Amino acid sequence: MKATIDDGWHLYSPTTPPGPIPTELKLDDNPAVASYKVYQPQPTKKFDPNFNNESQSFEHEVVFLIESKLGTSIPDILELAASSRYQVCSDKICLRPVRRNSTLSINTKQPAPGAAVRSIPPGYLPITTAAPSSAAPSPVKSASTDQSGLLGFLAVAFGFGLASIFTPCVFPMIPFTVSAFLGGQSSSQQSNPLPKAVTFCLGIILIFTALGLGTTAILGPFGVVQIGSNPWVNGFIALVFIGFGLSLLGAFEITLPSGIVNRMNNASQGSGVLPMLLMGLTFALTSFACVGPFMGTLLAASVQGDKLQPTLGMMSFATGLAAPFFFLALFPGYLKRLPRSGGWLMRVKVVMGFLVLAAAVKYMSTVDVVLHWDVLTRERFLAAWMVLLALPGLYLLGFLRMEGIKSDETVGVARALTGAALLILSVSLLPGMFGVPLGELEAYIPSAKSSPFTPSGGDSKLTWIKDDYQGALARAKSENKPLFVNFTGYACTNCKWMKSNMFTKPEIAEALSGFVLVELYTDGSDAASEANRNLQEGRFQTVAIPHYVVLDGTETVRASHVGLTKDTQEFKAFLSKGLGT
Repeated sequence: MKATIDDGWHLYSPTTPPGPIPTELKLDDNPAVASYKVYQPQPTKKFDPNFNNESQSFEHEVVFLIESKLGTSIPDILELAASSRYQVCSDKICLRPVRRNSTLSINTKQPAPGAAVRSIPPGYLPITTAAPSSAAPSPVKSASTDQSGLLGFLAVAFGFGLASIFTPCVFPMIPFTVSAFLGGQSSSQQSNPLPKAVTFCLGIILIFTALGLGTTAILGPFGVVQIGSNPWVNGFIALVFIGFGLSLLGAFEITLPSGIVNRMNNASQGSGVLPMLLMGLTFALTSFACVGPFMGTLLAASVQGDKLQPTLGMMSFATGLAAPFFFLALFPGYLKRLPRSGGWLMRVKVVMGFLVLAAAVKYMSTVDVVLHWDVLTRERFLAAWMVLLALPGLYLLGFLRMEGIKSDETVGVARALTGAALLILSVSLLPGMFGVPLGELEAYIPSAKSSPFTPSGGDSKLTWIKDDYQGALARAKSENKPLFVNFTGYACTNCKWMKSNMFTKPEIAEALSGFVLVELYTDGSDAASEANRNLQEGRFQTVAIPHYVVLDGTETVRASHVGLTKDTQEFKAFLSKGLGT
């Protein structure tokens, strides 16, 4: 079985380490075939920026060999069927796996002229590691985007760890815990708190990293991938966000069984490295009631990332949580400068609860658009965000009575400015309900549709045909215009960004007016999305979105562009090529 690979792309070996989808080759069941083996040439081993590990792959061309041993009952005409499943990547983007079927007819009584007995050439290796047939499809991803996205996620996780310090379960424990570092049975121990601080912080990091490893183990090496358009995954994340958001608001508490915590606490009594390590583990468990919502939010968000993201996220989160303890152990003089515990701790918790609920709305919106419920429309989505941003603002200013603010308490400057900022952010979303673009935010909110609030559908200059490729092609032929095909997705943030921010630029909109425009959604659960996926994969050999193709009346590709770009001149040059100007 021969594979010809375009320049700049590579096909993964069946024995590549976990990360990319390995090539899988097999013969279909046939009573005439007793057994068979698959052989491959020596693959190239190199670092793969798409998965941040070493992979095994082939470039340009590769020939796989299938050596079959026939049984005793062989028909005169032997029909063999083989199937393959493979994934190809460039250094910047990967395509989802593709399946292909091949058939071969052999006249076993009359060998072809010149046929000779073949043997496996030198250098070919038997494939002993088969690709798992149940592996989940790998996402379309960009190396640069993934690396920057992972760093951003780790920064958020670290920030969540720091933010967890300012919760009622953690902040009051700081003076007592640091005092344990500084205490000891000898003056040398008192003057050198570093070993105790390192051991204590290590205990915190270990338990949260173990939670991340557990998540990866449960989901499997191919389970933790970016499947942002999957309604089940987004529904699960929305429920997690709602649960922890309500917990932060005080509706209920998330706690661990007291027996586990008590046993850990008893074991941590004493001096030495092990008790201090157990003290860190105990602290992590007892603080779960407050840090659990932050931790759960990160674990839920990490489902849409790389397979190592839960582990790295929890490690970064724990490092942020432990960092203040380590710093104060080295510089105990700063303990006196810490603010005293008080109502401000509860206020932080309440504000975070509203923000987590606002994040839940985003994931519920993805479920809505993919399943075509049309319940959480753009107007309702923005209304929900406006309310969930305004409520913590009103709470901080004293207009919303909830735990953490007394009726006769004076509003401080920090509280007033934070509350005002939340209200300003809430009001700034109002124009979006009337079809006004909201810039970078458009990538995360539902698109504008025709309604009493947005009568023009959010775009009065460009007319798009939706999910009707053949109709758009016929119109392009009749109007003697090139056809601009936009392979897009309901949950694709890059697709939304391009349509809201790139297509609306005057020079780009003017160029697009010279095409017949069709948008084909590929991530829905309906028949149209399935047809669009088959068209894109079969006709253009890719499932990457956004993917833009310009065709002439004979369906010849004039130009194509894959992925998001914020370079206006680059996209304009692509359109000019499509127009032939």
